[in-house]
Amino acid sequence: MHPQTPVLVTTGAEANDQLLYFTSSSLSGDDDCLVFISDRSGHPNLYAKHLPDGKEVQLSANTEGTLKSYVYFNGRPHRGFGKASVSFDAAGRTLYYLQGDDIVRCGLDGQRRVLGQIPPGQVTAFTHVSADGRRLCIPTTDARALEAENFVNDAPNYSVGDEGKKNEVIADKPDYDIDARVQAENLGSWLNVYDTHSGALIARERVERAWITHVQFSPTDPGLILYNHEWPGDCGIRRMWIWNGREHIRLRHEGEGRTRRDWTCHEMWEADGSHIIYHGKYENGQAYVGRVDPTGRHTTEIALPLAYHRYGHFTAGNRHANWLVSDGYFHPEQTPENANWGGEWISLQRVDWAAQRIAWQPLCEHRSIWDCQDSHPHPIFNHADSAIYFTSNASGRRAVYRVAVPA
Repeated sequence: MHPQTPVLVTTGAEANDQLLYFTSSSLSGDDDCLVFISDRSGHPNLYAKHLPDGKEVQLSANTEGTLKSYVYFNGRPHRGFGKASVSFDAAGRTLYYLQGDDIVRCGLDGQRRVLGQIPPGQVTAFTHVSADGRRLCIPTTDARALEAENFVNDAPNYSVGDEGKKNEVIADKPDYDIDARVQAENLGSWLNVYDTHSGALIARERVERAWITHVQFSPTDPGLILYNHEWPGDCGIRRMWIWNGREHIRLRHEGEGRTRRDWTCHEMWEADGSHIIYHGKYENGQAYVGRVDPTGRHTTEIALPLAYHRYGHFTAGNRHANWLVSDGYFHPEQTPENANWGGEWISLQRVDWAAQRIAWQPLCEHRSIWDCQDSHPHPIFNHADSAIYFTSNASGRRAVYRVAVPA
């Protein structure tokens, strides 16, 4: 094992810099421009860095702090920059984000235009733009779901088998079970689909008794939207769904070793749209990586070695259907663990789904402290699958790093 030394990409002095949420690329389609979030202005804002010459430009003009949304529970209601709301149309070199209740379209030159507003009385979460750049999906939930008088820095109330998340710190999380409130009070969420040029509402689908926080268009069919139920008590079967414009399809079912008491998370489309990858832990505590087709009928799951239990994420490759990258789980033999609850390595996985085998290749230590959502490494491939970008606060502040993918 010969780990690399990662390259520092953003250099914001005393500022905190981070990638966009990993279901959106942070790189333009030509891999020549990096988009990131930084607080160097005193407030969270979007920045673009032209990688060939290092030139940076501030894209947004936020002066109102952070918008309240999923993960940013103690943000400002209806005001501020939506850190969870940014989606990047990499090919079209156009960004979408929320400033308060405004839906903003922004080019890499900083030219901005308000497309519209989210519906009143609702809160938002992670968004997504279609691969053709024509549709934007913004999930919203009845605001009552996140109305709280008291907050805690503690883990949410996951399913029984979720030993992997029990030590996660969620900054200023409401001190009640959000999904339980959603179920008891019959609250709901909406899948709101907007035209990215006119701002017109194309579709608005209500999902009853659901708290939706992650949405993703199929990379090959914008009529298919992958979405979740967040922190459900029966996470093993209620986490992952497809809406195809006509019906809602559950993607994971009990049977063949799977139960409702498993923990399942971080669903993501493969680049060719043929499958969705995800990961989690079985009820007995053993971690796994899974793959399912959009009908939910064909599932493959690979149990990981027992030593691979440290939390992380998996992101799919762009040009290699069987490649994944992770910021957790991998753990060298006979190496002591640090005090963090999350993983320590950026590692490449080459997966043989048919044979249910994974070849793990550690690339570098990310050394992030995992002290909040923004310091999660959230690694992503560039579009050429030749490099991996990730966030780390190993230096005491958040910054974006890059590591090469060996030939």
